[in-house]
Amino acid sequence: MNTREWAPIAACADGTTPVARAWSEEPLPRATSVWGSGDSPSIARSFAAGARAFIARLALHPGESVLDVGCGTGNLAILAARAGARACGIDSAPNLIAQARLAARTAGSIVAFDVAQAEVLPYHDGYFDTTVTMFGAMFAYPPDRAATELLRVTRPGGRVAMANWTPEGFIGHLLRAQASLVPLSSGVPSPLEWGNEEVVRWRFRGGLTSLACTTRTLELRFPFPPAAVTELFAAAYGPTVAALRTAGPDGASQLRDELTRLFHHYNLATNGTTTVVGEYLDVQARVS
Repeated sequence: MNTREWAPIAACADGTTPVARAWSEEPLPRATSVWGSGDSPSIARSFAAGARAFIARLALHPGESVLDVGCGTGNLAILAARAGARACGIDSAPNLIAQARLAARTAGSIVAFDVAQAEVLPYHDGYFDTTVTMFGAMFAYPPDRAATELLRVTRPGGRVAMANWTPEGFIGHLLRAQASLVPLSSGVPSPLEWGNEEVVRWRFRGGLTSLACTTRTLELRFPFPPAAVTELFAAAYGPTVAALRTAGPDGASQLRDELTRLFHHYNLATNGTTTVVGEYLDVQARVS
């Protein structure tokens, strides 16, 4: 396995450069191929209200340094910057980082975005006051390494805040439907394990002074019918993209049918659009 030194990434909003660590090149192309296509902003916009509520609960202070891990198109990082934080965001998919930079410029927000992996973060120990991740780091592999990295880059007394889909919620049903047709590789745990409080406590063991987990819900709203939402996920939602690529023609057709059935079954809208309720575990941790 080849390794190289991480070139310094763009400066954070305070002008400092959060800096250089070694990382493995091997997982990045795989992550990029899964998340690096399609209309990802449409999926991010579907739960924008939930993202705003997540950041609002943190009550960020002006000048607080915040890292958004698995930032996608920048939802949380831009909201943090609007709250006065010095914000950085990382994602494994270069196209998502490009979209995040454009979104920040459009919003008039100063955020440093760069391509990096949740399991090998390119920052010094204790660099950030608060580290956040909303449906991002839960997909990193191996998860124990991602947990270690979230703690490592957060200063003692700082916070780690996560939003992780639960097995019982709508996205949990969707991901399990995909796994029933295309099982995870041997030894790879389900990302939905991050939606279990006991698993979270185990992965963060020894690194916290306090941990509070709360089950919450948010609405995912799409301005088109369920079948069109299925096609959006097939083009832009990483786990669905990966499952369809692996399933073969018959399996892919079966999976599309099952996803459309799920979107129809859980749809709350009656006007030709789609609204489903996703359940997630809100994790608020204080680093020791």
